[in-house]
Amino acid sequence: MFWLRKTRELKDRTINTKSIINRKDIEAGALDILFRVCRVFQDENIRAYLVGGFIRDTWISRPSSDIDIAVKGDALIIGERLASHLHGRFVPLDAENLIGRIILPNSSYYLDISSFVGDIESDLARRDFTINALAVDLSEFYQENTTYQVIDEHGGMDDLDHGIIRAVSDTTPAADPIRLLRAVRLAAELGFTIEHHTENLIKKSADLLLFTAGERIREELLILLDISKGGVYLKYMDELGLLTAIIPEMELTKGVTQPVEHYWNVFEHSLMTVTAVDYILGNGVWDYADDRILSEVPWSVETAAYFEKPVGSGSTRRTLLKLAALLHDVSKPQTKTIEGTGKMRFLGHNELGSQVSVSILERLRFSAKEINLVANVVKYHLRPNQMGQPPSRRAVYRYFRDVGDAGLDALYINLADHLATRGPNLILPNWRLHTGIIRHIMEECARQTVAIKPERLVDGNDLRNIFGLQPGPFMGELIENVREAQATGELTNRQAALDYIRKLLLTEGKK
Repeated sequence: MFWLRKTRELKDRTINTKSIINRKDIEAGALDILFRVCRVFQDENIRAYLVGGFIRDTWISRPSSDIDIAVKGDALIIGERLASHLHGRFVPLDAENLIGRIILPNSSYYLDISSFVGDIESDLARRDFTINALAVDLSEFYQENTTYQVIDEHGGMDDLDHGIIRAVSDTTPAADPIRLLRAVRLAAELGFTIEHHTENLIKKSADLLLFTAGERIREELLILLDISKGGVYLKYMDELGLLTAIIPEMELTKGVTQPVEHYWNVFEHSLMTVTAVDYILGNGVWDYADDRILSEVPWSVETAAYFEKPVGSGSTRRTLLKLAALLHDVSKPQTKTIEGTGKMRFLGHNELGSQVSVSILERLRFSAKEINLVANVVKYHLRPNQMGQPPSRRAVYRYFRDVGDAGLDALYINLADHLATRGPNLILPNWRLHTGIIRHIMEECARQTVAIKPERLVDGNDLRNIFGLQPGPFMGELIENVREAQATGELTNRQAALDYIRKLLLTEGKK
């Protein structure tokens, strides 16, 4: 049973098929769209229903931009005509199952159009969860009624009132295995509880995810990671057998012990690192925290905006940092050794973990940009600990040169890793020392960026024309050496850079 339960499951359910929603509870923009759609369908004599999530969200006063409509007939043909009437753009989503989307101009809403066969009651019986098995006859909007009758034959409105996720039938998982992840995602988004029988259905059906398209899993996973309690719900996914069904590589980390400074084993530590990322980015709670812990974390408005930057479709730097947190120690089991002295080591787990992360994310159809970011964070998550106290200017330069676009991200996962290592045994002076090093690295990076931004002191033409060098790796090394010296403040003008190169060439015997 899920340990986050906020509500008690109902033993005696009364299914009320007479529920209504009030016109005043529907946002004006959505209501206008529904009126327009209804008129088009009335003119063309098309049977249609407002279904699913929009009704659910309206009932619980939750904003929703997705308006789902089920039509009697070919949704692809009908959707194309409706888009024309609404001056929108029609996008087929699933030709086989007759599902399409209408993008509306100058609107935050979009319409998802699907076909139903038989009557609407039969269609609702095939849907995933009772809270989504809801419909309103669209013809009611043509009459501009003040209330709208909800067709609810599975007790969805009652489950909404009690915060429960319940499968419509025992065939729910087999009909579409992605529903297994959707159940957890909905519970996380809405703060609902998955009822016991549905939990058991999920556990029995978890292996069905092995045959589910990677991109669909990716979409559900990213939505879940966007929620502030992502680490907690990842643990719940594991209890249901879902986490290792989509990332079987995590199975090996379970029960793997760590050195004494670690409070949790590798698997538990990985989940806690996700929670720690949420906490240090200001989006979650750390059970072992006091005000002094978070106050030591380097933070600014610019940093907050940085982590909300989109990286791919549906991903931000924040969600991908949480994904990297989940995977950062994925290869510890394969690299674990115990020396004769009894010292435990995981040499190279970061580099191997980076490679494994690439394999996982490719399987889940992440983009190349997303994969590179996560892989670099995993590869370099230990680097800030290896740069000295405090890190030299050259060490900071080389860190950002090597880590590249993931430089800041790797610093913050390094902080989260520290929290998730010590847990309740965190030593505050050590935490202050650690955050101080991270702050120093960030400040030094900012200074170096300013130093090298105005101009390049020398380039390839200078090396050819002044020193007679030919293009090649050595020329690139020289330019990089000058850039490093410029960033660290050793070179501030062109003449000094030329003298520096002349000295390097004499040392190398090139001149």
